[in-house]
Amino acid sequence: MSSILIRNAEIVTMNEKEEIIKGDIYIVDDKIVEIGQNLPHFASKIIDATGRTVIPGFIQTHIHLCQTLFRGQADDLELMDWLKQKIWPLEASHDEESIYYSAMLGIGELLQSGTTTVVDMETVHHTDYAFKAIAESGIRALAGKVMMDKGDEVPVLLRENTQDSIKQSVDLLEKWHNHDGGRIQYAFCPRFVVSCTEELLTTVRDLSKQYNVRVHTHASENATEILLVEKEHGMRNVVYLDSIGLANERLILAHCVWLDEEEKRIIKERGVKVSHCPGSNLKLASGVAEIPSLLDKHAHVSLGADGAPCNNNLDMFNEMRLAAIIQKPIHGPSAMNARTVFRMATIGGAKAVGLENEIGSIEPGKKADLAILNLNDFHTYPSSDIDPISRIVYSATRADVETTIVNGKVLMENRQMTTMNKATILRESNKSIQRLVKKLETVLY
Repeated sequence: MSSILIRNAEIVTMNEKEEIIKGDIYIVDDKIVEIGQNLPHFASKIIDATGRTVIPGFIQTHIHLCQTLFRGQADDLELMDWLKQKIWPLEASHDEESIYYSAMLGIGELLQSGTTTVVDMETVHHTDYAFKAIAESGIRALAGKVMMDKGDEVPVLLRENTQDSIKQSVDLLEKWHNHDGGRIQYAFCPRFVVSCTEELLTTVRDLSKQYNVRVHTHASENATEILLVEKEHGMRNVVYLDSIGLANERLILAHCVWLDEEEKRIIKERGVKVSHCPGSNLKLASGVAEIPSLLDKHAHVSLGADGAPCNNNLDMFNEMRLAAIIQKPIHGPSAMNARTVFRMATIGGAKAVGLENEIGSIEPGKKADLAILNLNDFHTYPSSDIDPISRIVYSATRADVETTIVNGKVLMENRQMTTMNKATILRESNKSIQRLVKKLETVLY
């Protein structure tokens, strides 16, 4: 049995009352056992958090760990050109080693910035090595291989046979789902309607119900994408997904920038989860999602950074700030206030992955997924008479994260990683991207 006692912290609980309290947190193995002042427990590890702020670990509901190596390789393009000219050829070039180091590079960045759970979409091949990185690093993840069985403008190495794609996905699910006591879970990941046959999508629908796992896909990110779906199916993205029975409480839709009122109604009524990715949507010039409208309808919305080549960082602090401020010129200064956005980054993410009873807030009985922040610096002061959540959303940065705990294990302490060798990952990441770029000349369409 291992135990941790965090003493004298400011604790942003995000419990039902969203209480902020001063006191201690007692952790045994992977769970929070007690919260209170001057707790009398002995622990194998004591963390003095005097002057520090403890928050629930961030939950990012749309990430591509396989793309972290491509950071800076595909700047200043819109979505379809970004995919066809850069991302798909690079994904087709991936090998087992490059997938592993791409995932490790992304996970290191995520843990350093206080993210403890991700919903990750990989590429077509070598997904086992991304799971290997997830398992070794200690991060909590819902992940799956991408599924693509349609499209002429896709590299040959990314074109899948429908049955092969399904079999490989099920094999990965049966190997990794609920690994390490449920820290790792599987999600079926059809890329988007444009890249998937109806046979694949309806089979994923049935398998999701059979195994009771999530489906993670993109939808309505870009206006051109919607035109392609309408041309083929005679209806918009979310309407089509609903028509084939995929729009349900197990579906996580990334982006949803271009929704009409009927699609918003479907999302709300079917319990579909939306992952808002403001940094990616701005950089790819996709647009600004109508998140206040979705929230007004009581739809489930959470946050994600997307992939490194369409955002260039995986920082939840950046996503929270953007999510708040891009709506204010449109909807007024009170729109998307700090508490709304922080809720999306924590308990909102937990609801998206169906784990709101286990993560997303700091409460006895929940998993010990926490980040400890040091907000004692020029950019976060004055601290008197300021809502701590406002300080976190509008002033704090990822450099303020000192310690990250997942499943009761300290994965970063005083900015030092405990489960990965940073120097090795940086070195091998450079070697991997150099190797992939050289392969680009041989990628066939």
